[in-house]
Amino acid sequence: MAAHPSVNVARLTYLLVCEAAGVAIALSTKGTLDISIVFGLLGGLGVAGFFIWVESLMKGFTLRGFSTASFGLGVGLFCAWLLTRVEISNLLELAFRDQLQDDKGVSAVQLDVMVNALRLAIDVTLFASLGFLGAVLALRSNRDEFAFIIPYVRFRQDASSGQPVVLDAEAVMDGRALGILRSGFLHGRLIVPRFVLDELQTMADAGSGADRQRAQRGLNSLEQMQNAADIQISIHDSLMPAEPEPVNTRLIETTRLLGARLMTLDENLAKVAKIQGLDVLNIHDLDDALKPTVAVGERTRIALVRSGKEEHQAVGYLPDGTMIVVNHAAAKIGSTADVVVVSTLQTASGTMVFAELYKAG
Repeated sequence: MAAHPSVNVARLTYLLVCEAAGVAIALSTKGTLDISIVFGLLGGLGVAGFFIWVESLMKGFTLRGFSTASFGLGVGLFCAWLLTRVEISNLLELAFRDQLQDDKGVSAVQLDVMVNALRLAIDVTLFASLGFLGAVLALRSNRDEFAFIIPYVRFRQDASSGQPVVLDAEAVMDGRALGILRSGFLHGRLIVPRFVLDELQTMADAGSGADRQRAQRGLNSLEQMQNAADIQISIHDSLMPAEPEPVNTRLIETTRLLGARLMTLDENLAKVAKIQGLDVLNIHDLDDALKPTVAVGERTRIALVRSGKEEHQAVGYLPDGTMIVVNHAAAKIGSTADVVVVSTLQTASGTMVFAELYKAG
């Protein structure tokens, strides 16, 4: 995966600084000018290459991970400091000193040097080990576990702007995420993983006719969201797995890593994500929840636009797309009529409503 342009600029700048520092250090030593410059350039290149390599290994390590690891490191170092206060190293020192005093070939000065080295080795090992364990345990923990350790502590960004929302390709191509956020019913920063953007670009370039149009609509929707002043959206560069993984698996892992919610229209992905404990925003579920409930006996006015399955039937639609079949209304096709709901039928494709023409009593 290509690095972000700003990261490449930072790497190039760091490389030039290291080269200049290497040449300056080499020229400060006694030696031939040409040889000093060559050794300086090679030394600067070696130092810069090493640290750039280390930085590339930390590609998936974010600022949030750094702060979490720092917290765990602090806890580990504090525990190590507490252990040094109970004189463990002093007890080991006394045992070691008694053992060496039995050796007649060890002088008092040598004994002090060896005891001090033992004390230093014990302290370094203790602090390094507990600091390492604290950092690793913190990185493996989630925010709820942190809240258990430090009650009532929450990230201000989550409290004020809402939990981040990760969009999959279907949610992007659907295009309704922008309207949902602007309506005020959903808050939070939108996140589109880089591999989702790559998937949209592939579909827009080489997909079938329908897929190409949907992908292009998704890219246009992303552009609108990026240009909107009231929408926060970012592209997340996730770490490439060692072995190829399905897109849905990477979506779930990225959502869990970011502590976010997943917005999708994929029913199977939504079920798997919920099983794994993620918060899922299924746009289909939202759409179903917003559809008005039509009760039996309710009177409504609709436009009858076509004939039904039976000759005497006419068909109309509610504003949300729900189909209403009106009995004995074939003569009213092409006009607007008042109807009364007599029954409803739930099908796999939605709710069907049956009605009769309203007759004033």
